[in-house]
Amino acid sequence: MCYSVSIVKQYNEKTYLLIALFLLALFLSPLFLLGEDAHIRVHDNLDSNLAWYKVLHESGETFGELGATIPQVINGLPRNTFGTEWSIIVWLHELFPTMTAYALSQALTRMVAFFGMYLLLRKHFIRDQRKALIRVGVALAFAFTPFWPSGMLSTLGHPLALWAFLNIRSGDLSWKNWITLGLIPLYASIVLGFFFFLAAVSLLWLYDLLKKKEWNLVFLASIAFMTIVFLAIEYRLVFSLITEHQPMHRTEFISSRHDLLHSVDLSIRNFFLGHTHVMTVHAMIIMPILFLTLGLLLFRKKQRIEKLFIFLFILNYGLSLWYALWFNEFWTPLKERFDLLVTFNFARFHFLRPLVIYMSFAIACSILWNMGKKWKAVATGVVIAQLIVLIPFNEEVHYGIYHKTPSFREFYAEEQFKQIKNYIGTSQQEYRVASIGLHPAIAQYNGFYTLDTYNNLYPLTYKYKFRKIIANELEKNSGLKRYFDEWGSRCYLFVDELGKKYNYKKDSDKKIKDLDLNIQAFKDMGGSYIFSSVPIINAEENNLFLEKAFDHSNSAWKIYLYKVKLPSV
Repeated sequence: MCYSVSIVKQYNEKTYLLIALFLLALFLSPLFLLGEDAHIRVHDNLDSNLAWYKVLHESGETFGELGATIPQVINGLPRNTFGTEWSIIVWLHELFPTMTAYALSQALTRMVAFFGMYLLLRKHFIRDQRKALIRVGVALAFAFTPFWPSGMLSTLGHPLALWAFLNIRSGDLSWKNWITLGLIPLYASIVLGFFFFLAAVSLLWLYDLLKKKEWNLVFLASIAFMTIVFLAIEYRLVFSLITEHQPMHRTEFISSRHDLLHSVDLSIRNFFLGHTHVMTVHAMIIMPILFLTLGLLLFRKKQRIEKLFIFLFILNYGLSLWYALWFNEFWTPLKERFDLLVTFNFARFHFLRPLVIYMSFAIACSILWNMGKKWKAVATGVVIAQLIVLIPFNEEVHYGIYHKTPSFREFYAEEQFKQIKNYIGTSQQEYRVASIGLHPAIAQYNGFYTLDTYNNLYPLTYKYKFRKIIANELEKNSGLKRYFDEWGSRCYLFVDELGKKYNYKKDSDKKIKDLDLNIQAFKDMGGSYIFSSVPIINAEENNLFLEKAFDHSNSAWKIYLYKVKLPSV
């Protein structure tokens, strides 16, 4: 009888896993079925990273020397800006067309996220065979989260890594754990998630040492092993940190300007709503369940797993508070003295929150399950409800139906920009362009050499040169001036009348009436053409002359091609 019950339980779990894999395939299917007609994230994705991978591939500098530059961007963007070549995401874009590489990357990331969370819960936190639905359901919900695409496994790989670390910590020295720790760095970034994760795991080792008096040198060695693998893969980053080089624009970042009240407010908003790069969509279902479980525990004797839940609840808010306080003005003296505190974003400890939130959710459901039949129904219901809540955050639904952003094909508008290239008629490397009301990544993706860009790292001297072009426009708009001077990663042709909007589609009736650019500075940097998504009424006053307007059925934009014509001296 016991044997037959065990078989049924195993069958149920396998059934849940098969259903979860089917739903995950369904979730990913628009990317593969629609291809370039799919709708995907624009911010920090189409407007930057996807174009970067293509530019890197076509530059021939994927394996470029440490001092190499990529001439297509800002007359010579340092090769190291694009990161290591020993990353699977770079190779996906080397081997496949951009949209295919993106779809494969999404599938790989979400599959690892699913199995990583499932293994972690099954082995270390939700062992009860009867709770298969919680394990599988929470793992699937975690895999559905709208993570930042180019982050890869930088956050969604945390559960799998934690599974391996906890295995080793408990004495399991299986090769599977070491292989896991060695492979994850090939598809994750240390600065976008794993620096903070490894710091947290190191604190766990320190806890064992201080509390249990256990040195556990093998566990410590596993942390060192993964760190060394990351540093080897990210050798370009290591080189840039330990060698002298020209100042980069990040040294002028000013982030600490909030007072204490503002910081507290920001911490609460982050606690409930999350952050765009690590979206967890936890406000509607997960957060009420966490508070409900916490309230119920006040009337019950706390057991080990309940103490873990309370710890995770406190840690959850602590990470949000740290994130908010990083931008508080009390950091200013230290940030002015130590460049590392400016150029490296230590606020990203909050990138641990997806792991913390979904582990807390699973443990909360497990606690509720133990409270009786009615609570089992609640636990089951909220897991299913969280999956339903995440459906509208599928990229095709979220961006295509709700936000109505351009599809991949419409955004990059390759056929339209091929017409522009043919109209200009000379080799793209012979002239430089910039864009107005349009992300420069679009021109870059289509092979144009741009003076404007969106990059995380570029020379400070270039920022100063480029600023001369837009100085008068910045003086009109204090918000744009601060945005460029105190951040500046978007080195764009900012226009007061357009503000921080770079997606004026062909159905827009917006016009620029009072443009004031320093076209001589633009020309001195090699600029010859400006692509504008809106007409410029006083173009000739800026020595810009409309050559032709380009439209195409497969494009979201109408491009006005302006040529620089300065009067002869």
